[in-house]
Amino acid sequence: MRYAFLDHDGPLAFAHRGGALGAPENTMVAFQRAVDLGYRYIETDAQATADGVLLAFHDPHLGRVTDQRGLIARLPYRRVSTARVAGTEPIPPLEEVLGSFPGTRFNIDIKDEPAIGPLVRVLHRTRAWDRVCITSFSTRRLAQLRVRAALFTREPVCTALGPRGVAAVRLGGAPARAAAAGVACAQIPYNLGPLPFATASYVTQAHALGLVVHAWTVNDAPTMERLLDAGVDGIMTDDLEGLRDVMAGRGLWQAAVR
Repeated sequence: MRYAFLDHDGPLAFAHRGGALGAPENTMVAFQRAVDLGYRYIETDAQATADGVLLAFHDPHLGRVTDQRGLIARLPYRRVSTARVAGTEPIPPLEEVLGSFPGTRFNIDIKDEPAIGPLVRVLHRTRAWDRVCITSFSTRRLAQLRVRAALFTREPVCTALGPRGVAAVRLGGAPARAAAAGVACAQIPYNLGPLPFATASYVTQAHALGLVVHAWTVNDAPTMERLLDAGVDGIMTDDLEGLRDVMAGRGLWQAAVR
């Protein structure tokens, strides 16, 4: 099955949270910087407020990266909208992000179940189904997303494996084939503790199941080189210049057309 999101020659370069080493994560400033550096793919996250406003934000709580505290799912948007990431940048609604960067493709991580319904509605309103890939650390959330998305679009939505599917691919056999059915990507950590996880053998097994492999979150050049040698189909990084330089050195960098 072909997905427009994956229509790209060579490995994909993802700006993780917009490129968190160069700007406040998951902010319009970060996303604009990534686009200005030539990134066509941006990784971000989805949380929803108590009144259903979908935000590009990673944590369930405001406290780690903003000047305020509180659980986003229990706060109205009017309150969350006053928080500032790194003390300066507002938390952007994901609908605003998609509208502001119409030529950019977004890998969206559903961080909590209340975000599923708002995400489907945002993708429907923005007609952005073909330029997103949806992932989550919850296999159940991804299953719910696929069911809800089918009510709004007949086109296949690019999604990644959940944790159980990622593990199944490593083991192989019937469980791996079942997990890969209707799924486009295996998005995996490059290491699991001290041991490499995104290995050439994992990539080979995933490819045999029709899956592409994206590794996260890689911020050093030697690991980027190792992963490209292993055959990964994409790398997510906070270090935008670093990944760009590694890929350019291999003749793989394709800057977005602006």
